[in-house]
Amino acid sequence: MNTELTNAQGPGWDQLLTIGALAERTGLSPATLRMWEQRHGFPRPQRLESGHRRYLDADVEAVAHVVRRRDAGVRLDVAIADALAQAEPGTPSVYAELRRKHPHVPVQRLQKRTLLALSWAIEDEFCAKAERAIIFGGFQQERYYAAARPRWHELALVARSAFAFAEFPDLDRPQVVGTGSRPGPVLVPLPPEEPLAREWTVVCDSVDLPAALTAWELPGQQDVPDRERVFESIITVEPAAVRDAARVCAGVAMRAGAAEATPALYDLADRPGPAVADLGAVSAMLGRVLSYVDRFGAA
Repeated sequence: MNTELTNAQGPGWDQLLTIGALAERTGLSPATLRMWEQRHGFPRPQRLESGHRRYLDADVEAVAHVVRRRDAGVRLDVAIADALAQAEPGTPSVYAELRRKHPHVPVQRLQKRTLLALSWAIEDEFCAKAERAIIFGGFQQERYYAAARPRWHELALVARSAFAFAEFPDLDRPQVVGTGSRPGPVLVPLPPEEPLAREWTVVCDSVDLPAALTAWELPGQQDVPDRERVFESIITVEPAAVRDAARVCAGVAMRAGAAEATPALYDLADRPGPAVADLGAVSAMLGRVLSYVDRFGAA
């Protein structure tokens, strides 16, 4: 967590560890810790107003755990990715992660018909690019995934890995359910108390078209027609924000027992480059959105 600390923000801030103290207690140099932070986003310091780093006692064990795994032969980026996933809240939320780490990304109130148009446009452009990227979808209920199953089987064919999250009552562990010899996405069953089980989520971690859409339904809409229900929504094509959203999804899948999540976390370990999304791909996606919105409006 990156925060700015002042004397007025609560007692005990001066009890936190300096980077020198963290280095001394873990056997690493401050330069190595800075390099890990720059390349892998780990360890995550808190910041004084002066910009100086401060660390929690929990960071000592987290860094020591990474060092032990590295010394045992595990690749550093894999060990760090696992540590980051374990350090996330026990019930992570894509929506909350984007609000916390990327507060500049605007929040929109959108109807379900618009969210469907956005989701389908992201999925269609993903299929058109076929870049072997990683895609995640949160469907809340099994019936919503059932309606999207043909689309997601096509996505799984062109994806490096694909994960679908929902309350799958007939599954007690993640599994790949395909059609014949064609593998489908990894189905990850979530308990109802898991925040991701209540979120509308489409995350595509791709070089040319990184895109993340996440939303939660506003309460008190029992009498509202289905496609007019309103959601608090975030959509972004910023590579860093999409990577953070993808890491949350991969971490949830890993904790649910999906073996396919470990290589996905490995692929997501590094921060994305400074490049922005390809403008042609974004324009194509927006064109698809307009087409779907127009279709739903006429329905």
